[in-house]
Amino acid sequence: MRQRILRGVPVVGGVALGHCWWLRSAAKLDPVEAEQLPGDPFDRLERARAAARMELEQVIESARGRLPESEIAILHAQLLMIDDPELERVYREGIEQGKAPAVSWQDAVRTFHQVLSSLPDPTLQARAADVKDIGARVLRHLTGAPASPAMPASPVILCADDLAPSELVAFPSERLLGIALSGGGPTSHVAILARALGVPTIMGLGESLHAVTEGTFILLDGNGGRLVVDPDPEEVRGVLAVQQARDAEQHRALQQRLEPARTRDGYRVEVGANVGRPEEARVAVSAGAEGIGLLRTEFLFVDRDAPPTETEQERALRTILEALDGRPLVVRTLDIGGDKPVPYLPLPNESNPFLGIRGLRLLRRHEELLRTQLRVLLRLGYADLRIMFPMVTTLDEFRWARAVTGAIVQELEAAGQRVAPFQLGMMVEVPAAALLAEQFAKEVDFFSVGTNDLTQYVLAADRGHPELGDYQDPLHPAVLRLIAHVCEAAHVEGRWVGVCGEAAGDRLAVPVLIGLGVDELSVAPSLVASIKDEVRQWSLETAREVARAALGLSDAQEVRMLVAEARARS
Repeated sequence: MRQRILRGVPVVGGVALGHCWWLRSAAKLDPVEAEQLPGDPFDRLERARAAARMELEQVIESARGRLPESEIAILHAQLLMIDDPELERVYREGIEQGKAPAVSWQDAVRTFHQVLSSLPDPTLQARAADVKDIGARVLRHLTGAPASPAMPASPVILCADDLAPSELVAFPSERLLGIALSGGGPTSHVAILARALGVPTIMGLGESLHAVTEGTFILLDGNGGRLVVDPDPEEVRGVLAVQQARDAEQHRALQQRLEPARTRDGYRVEVGANVGRPEEARVAVSAGAEGIGLLRTEFLFVDRDAPPTETEQERALRTILEALDGRPLVVRTLDIGGDKPVPYLPLPNESNPFLGIRGLRLLRRHEELLRTQLRVLLRLGYADLRIMFPMVTTLDEFRWARAVTGAIVQELEAAGQRVAPFQLGMMVEVPAAALLAEQFAKEVDFFSVGTNDLTQYVLAADRGHPELGDYQDPLHPAVLRLIAHVCEAAHVEGRWVGVCGEAAGDRLAVPVLIGLGVDELSVAPSLVASIKDEVRQWSLETAREVARAALGLSDAQEVRMLVAEARARS
C-alpha cells in the first residue's frame, strides 16, 4: 500500500515506529439512561466522588518518580475539582427537578465544561479538559460503567481524538511508543506531561487521523510533525538515520552536561533551569544547570486557605539554596491572576485574565504580599540573588516595585539585618516593555524574556487554542525583532538578557537567540544537557549571521528551515 502523510503540530520531538492503537477515551461524557437508580442521590454522588478521588490518587502515586512535582500538580488540581461547589450546585438543581443522578451530574459537568471552554484564557481552557476528565470518572462510578479501556498487550502508538492527563499518566510507559491526537495543542496539560515523559507526540492532526485504522503500521515523526501511514522502507531508513544522530547527540550531551556551555569560538552562554518546587532544584543541578534561571514562587501561595508565613517561605527557599550551593538564583515574584484563583485573595472575574490584573498589576493592589516575599528573599543573605517582577508594562510599575524593595532594605538594615548585594530585573512579556527597552535598561539590572506570553501578545493568538498552533511559534520574525531590540538596548547599558520561555528549550531557536545577543537560557531541567550541547555546535559568528538572516524572513517556518540548513552545513 502506498504511504500517506498526515501533518500536525509537533509537540514532543523524537521518532516512533509501530502500530496504531485507538484509545476509546474513558474521559467522555457518553449519554446515560435517565432511569432512577436506587439509593439517596446525594449519598450516591458522595460515594462516586470518593471512588473517583481514590482512583486519581492512585494515578498520582504512580506518577511519582516519573514526573516532576510541577507536572504532578496538574493532577492535584483535578483532585480539587472533584469537590467543586459549582458542580454540586448544578447537580442538586437537577435532582430537585426530578432528573436521575447520572443525568444531573452529566448536565453539571457539561455546563461547567462549556463555560470554561468558551473563555479566552488558555489556562482556563485547559481546566475545561480537566473538568471533563474528573466528570467522566465520577459518572462511571454513578452508573457502574467499566472503569477504563483495556490496555494493549504490546508497545503501540496511541491514537485518540483527545487525551485526559490522568489517562496519559496511567498508560503503561513501557507500551507507549508515541502519541498522535486529532485535537489538542502544544500548551495543553497533556502536551506538558508528554514532554516531561519524553514521548514523541503530534497533535492537531484533525479528522484525517480517523482514516487510520487500528493495527495500521505508522511512523510518527515528532520532530517534523508528520504521521506517515504505511511508510515505505526508504522513508523508515531516512527517519531512523536522523533519529540515530539525535540519540548520539543526546548521549554526548549527557556526558558533558556538567561542563560550561561555550560556542566553538569560546563565547560563554549561561544555561539555567526553570524550577517550580524546592525538590526540583537538586534535580536541576544534577542535570547540569548552572543555576536557576526562573524560580516560579507560585507553589508557596496556591492550594492553601491563607498566605504563607515568612517562616514557611524561608524554609522552602533555604532548601533551594542548599541545592544551588552558591549558583545564581533568579526569583520571579508572585505571578498570579484571575486564571490562578487563590481562596484568600479576592480577584476580579475577568473575561480575559491574561490581559487583566495579574503579575505586578496584582501585587500593586496587594502590596503586603510583595513586601512579605521581598523581606524573606532579602533576609536570605544569598550571594547571587536576582529578583525579577512579572508582567511589567510601564516604567512607573517597575519604579514602584523598586521603591518597595528599597524600603524593605532600609527596614531590614535599620533592624540590624545585613542585606547582601542583589540584582533587580523584570520579565519582558508585554510588547510595550520590549519596545521601550532602552528606557527600562537604564534602571533595571537585567531582563528575562518570557517568550510564551510575548509570542501570544505579539501575534494576537491564544497560546492554548488548538487551531492556532502555527501562530504560537516564538521564532516568528516579529517576536525575534523585539528580542533583538531588548538585547541591543540592554547591552548598551551593560545589562544582561535571559530567555526563560519555551524558545530557550528549542534547539532550533538556540543559535538565533545567541546571535541576537541573549546571554542566558533557562529551560526545564530535562533539557539542560541538550541545550548546552546545542550551544557548543555553533560559533558566535555563525549564530549572528543566522540571526540577522532570520530577522529578514516572513514567518517562523522560514526561520526554522534557515536554522536547519545552517546546522546541516556547520
